[in-house]
Amino acid sequence: MNKILLNIVMLPSGLWKKMGADVEQLRAILTVKLKMDDRKPITIGSQRRQNKKENKASSLRAMFLTAIMGLVYTMTLGMLLAQGVDTIFSFVAYYSFFLFMLTFLLITDFANVLIDTRDKFILIPRPVNDRTMVLSRLLHICIYLFRVVFPMSLSGWVVTGFFLGWKAALFFPIPVVLLAAMAIFFVNGIYMLLMHFAKPERFKKVMNGLQLVLSLLFIGIYTLNSPMITAIMKATQTPVDILKFGWARYLPSYWLASLWSWVGYKAVLPYTLLLGFVAILFPIVCLWITIKYLAPSFISKLGALDNVDVHETSIVSKKSSGKLYKRLANLLNRDDALKAGFIITWLQSTRSQTFKMRVLPSFVLVPFYFFSLLFMNKGGLSASWQHLPHTKTYLVLLYMCSFPLIQASAYVTISEKYRAAWIYYAAPIGEPGKIMAGAFKAIWIKYFFPFYAFIGVFIISIWGPAAIYDLVLAAINLTLYALAGMLVSQRFFPFSRPDQIANSGFKTFLRMMLATIVIGSLALGHYFTTIPTTWMPFPWLLKIIFLLLSTALFWMLWDSYKKTDWNKLKTAEEFA
Repeated sequence: MNKILLNIVMLPSGLWKKMGADVEQLRAILTVKLKMDDRKPITIGSQRRQNKKENKASSLRAMFLTAIMGLVYTMTLGMLLAQGVDTIFSFVAYYSFFLFMLTFLLITDFANVLIDTRDKFILIPRPVNDRTMVLSRLLHICIYLFRVVFPMSLSGWVVTGFFLGWKAALFFPIPVVLLAAMAIFFVNGIYMLLMHFAKPERFKKVMNGLQLVLSLLFIGIYTLNSPMITAIMKATQTPVDILKFGWARYLPSYWLASLWSWVGYKAVLPYTLLLGFVAILFPIVCLWITIKYLAPSFISKLGALDNVDVHETSIVSKKSSGKLYKRLANLLNRDDALKAGFIITWLQSTRSQTFKMRVLPSFVLVPFYFFSLLFMNKGGLSASWQHLPHTKTYLVLLYMCSFPLIQASAYVTISEKYRAAWIYYAAPIGEPGKIMAGAFKAIWIKYFFPFYAFIGVFIISIWGPAAIYDLVLAAINLTLYALAGMLVSQRFFPFSRPDQIANSGFKTFLRMMLATIVIGSLALGHYFTTIPTTWMPFPWLLKIIFLLLSTALFWMLWDSYKKTDWNKLKTAEEFA
């Protein structure tokens, strides 16, 4: 698979050469990077590696699961095409979902690939120019992303061919490739522009703020698309007046969809044919500016980033002089191992820029997506806001809070400096689960609780004190959801796993699906407790019973996670 992807990204070698890159060196660097990606490092305590057949099987399973995820976007496209909605606007909805997903993935997960400094000791002393090095990083990200884009767009490819014919199926990959290129070169161009103007000692700090801004920007663009997509999806018999959405011409998703006007599909909005050229030129211009003007200063500043790490650590130590984390550790934990896991995770989550870059943007999603749902309702935002206290919409908002908690729980075990985890195995720890439980507590208190408290204040201010019960029950269910995920697939010490793009096993997927079904059932049961019933003479009794059941299940899972022994930890590491 890597050879095929390498040949694909090297097809425009003439373009890479005109941009100043050495094509032979570029191919050699990418070949080595891809080989290193396949050589999965052994985590401390594991006894074996996966063989090549297992790796290939795992890759195929991961592609299959990614293709299933793509069905969510394809269902929208299929519904619109089946209803005879305007073809271009049908693809606007499809590309909007797709572009949002890819951009957010780049912002949260792939920035560390661009600013990775581990290869500088090998490449910088060699006669490799800056443009070759920068282009190798961008194409490396392209290969990573292609493993996601191809299987996720596969179902859309089939649906397009089914409704529009084989000629449309042949044309389908072109806008998808441009969509991926647009996301990659634009997002990474902004990162490199920031590095060009920011000093190395401030770059990593400003990076977090930039990620939040980019998240807001693209979520805002997605929100602008929402009323248009909603109106189109409601177009069953009465056609939509597309001229009302003339502002759609300024959206990247419309630029991509306008390419379909080149192959004979009718364009309603003016200048649609010309906007197809924008979809082609935009990623090329972003790439050209990146390679031509930003590459020379990028490599020199990249080498200076490592010199900042020690300085940043000392700053964190001074800022932590208040010892708040120690007081919380002593207050919330009785066992020394629990305290140790709590303190280590609290400090390391503050110092790790990679952790913050991946976790903090997820907190932006919840309020923006909630208000986008209100904006999509009939009557607009003002009418929805007035009717809000008479609805149960706050339950949707509460269970949306699971996303940042799951994101933080997933990345608390990953670190670029995972080799430092040898200390866990050298220490006299009887039950490693206590270290992991302390880490989970730290993430919950430091990240989830303040955010959830803010959401809770907003809900109580609109729905009144009666919503306090729902706040408590939802908090228990959300913690259950995160804890179930940690229990079945995240039995690792905090910050002890390598940072890599790896394929998780199919068994993990099945276990996570089981956990999702269980917690989804709890969320559905929560909703039923808010509906007045005739068969229950005392409605408050049903709420108490459900609250007690959720609390009991949480306690059982927490006790199991906390009592993880060395044998279960070893099994989890070998399985990963």
